[in-house]
Amino acid sequence: MSERLCASALKTLPASIAAPAYDRNEQQVGIVHFGIGAFHRAHQAWYTDAAMNAGERDWSILGVSLRSPGVAAQLNPQDGLYTLVECSAQGRSARVIGSVHEVLVAGVARARLAIALTAPQTRIVSFTVTEKGYCRKADGSLDFDAAALGFYPILSNALRERQASGCGGLTLLSCDNLADNGRQLARLMREWLAREAPDLVEWFEAECTCPSTMVDRIVPATTSADRSEVAQLLGCLDEGAVMTEPFSQWVIEDRFARGRPAWEKFGAQLVADVAPYETAKLRMLNGAHSALAYLGLQRGHTYVHEAMGDGAIRPLIECIMRDEAAPTVVAAPGQDLNTYADALLARFENPALNHKLVQIAMDGSQKIPQRWLETLEAQRLAGRKCPGLLTALAAWFLHLRGANGPVDDPMADTLSNLALSNSNLQLATLLFTGDGLLSGFWNPLGVDIPDVDRH
Repeated sequence: MSERLCASALKTLPASIAAPAYDRNEQQVGIVHFGIGAFHRAHQAWYTDAAMNAGERDWSILGVSLRSPGVAAQLNPQDGLYTLVECSAQGRSARVIGSVHEVLVAGVARARLAIALTAPQTRIVSFTVTEKGYCRKADGSLDFDAAALGFYPILSNALRERQASGCGGLTLLSCDNLADNGRQLARLMREWLAREAPDLVEWFEAECTCPSTMVDRIVPATTSADRSEVAQLLGCLDEGAVMTEPFSQWVIEDRFARGRPAWEKFGAQLVADVAPYETAKLRMLNGAHSALAYLGLQRGHTYVHEAMGDGAIRPLIECIMRDEAAPTVVAAPGQDLNTYADALLARFENPALNHKLVQIAMDGSQKIPQRWLETLEAQRLAGRKCPGLLTALAAWFLHLRGANGPVDDPMADTLSNLALSNSNLQLATLLFTGDGLLSGFWNPLGVDIPDVDRH
C-alpha cells in the first residue's frame, strides 16, 4: 500500500470512516498553533473540526513546529489531513480530521509564518509547547536566552506589525498543563515586551487577551503498529494518525479578543474561572499519572493500564487521588471530585490505550512542582501526611539515579548527579529548601521519605 491519505483520497475512503463535510478550500486560517503535536491534533484541532463541520467558517489551523520538521513531513504531503482513532475496550472508531491547513517549521518558513500571524483573519494564536516551552527560570521569571529561541520574538514581531496595520490584537491561548496558564503566558509575554519592545506593552494589554484553559485527553505516542492498523481501516497510508481515548475535556476562560469558534457546542466548557478544574486535573489526574510513571517503571511495567493492574500500585494511586489531592481542591459548584476520581481510574485502566509510562516520566522537574509539591504543601499546612505521594517521590528519586534508563529532563545531568550522591532526605532538602532547584513549593523538613527498592 503506497497511496497516502490526501484530499483526493477522501472520496475513496470506506463509508465507515467519517470525513470533513465542509469545503476545506473555502476555509481561511483563523488560528495559528505553536507546537502541533499529537495532543493538539487529538484535542483542539478535533473541536475545531467539529465546529467547521457544523458550518462555522474561517477557523482553519496553521500549525507551527518551532524546530522539528517531523509533523510537517507527516501532514503536508497529506494536505493537512490525518485520522483520529478513539480506542476503548468496546472497540475503535475513526474519523479524518480536516481542520489543519498546513504545518510550517518556524526556522525555515519565518516569512510565511509572519504573514499568517499578521493577517486580519488570524484571531487566535494557541500553544501546546509543554511546560519548558515557556522558558521560565526556577523562580518563574522569563529566561531571555531560552525565550529568544522560542515563540517570543516571532510573536512580538507580529504584534508590532498588527499594531502598525491596525488589524487588531490576538487571543493567546495556552493549552499546556501549566498552572494558571493564561496568566502565566500574559506575564511572561509582558516581561519579553518590556525588555525587547517596551512601546508595545500598553497596546498588548489593551488589545490582546490570554485566557486560561484546562485540557484533558490521553494521547499515547502513535506506533508503527497503529499506523498499519489505520492503513487497513482507510485503504491508504496515514503518517499523521493519532490514537486517543473517547474522553475529552476542555475548560476555557471565556475571554477572547476577537471571537472564537463555538467549541462549547461540542463539549468544551466556557467558564469565568478555570482554576478549580485546572487544580483538580493537575493534582488528581496529572499527579496520579506521574506517580504511575515512576512507580510503574520501577516495577517493570511499560504501559499505564499495566501499572494500574499491579496490586502494589493501584491502592497508592487511588490514595493520591482521593485522600491526598482531592482535599486540597476547592471545587466549583457542581464539580464532583469523587465522581471525577472514579472516571480517572476507569480511564487509566483502559486496555486499548497503550500509553507508555516512559512518555509520562519525561520532564519530571517541570511537572512535579504543580502535580505533587503543591498538594504536599497544602496537606502539610493542614497537618496531614501523604504516604502515596511520598512513595512516588522516592520512585522519582530512583528514576533520577538511572534505575529506568536515561533520564529525559531539561535538568537531567544536575538532578542525576545530586540524586546519586545524596540520600532521599538529603536530596529533598537540596531540591526543595532554600535556594534549591525546585524550592518555593513544599517544605520537606521533618518528612520521612521512604526508600523504594528496584524491582
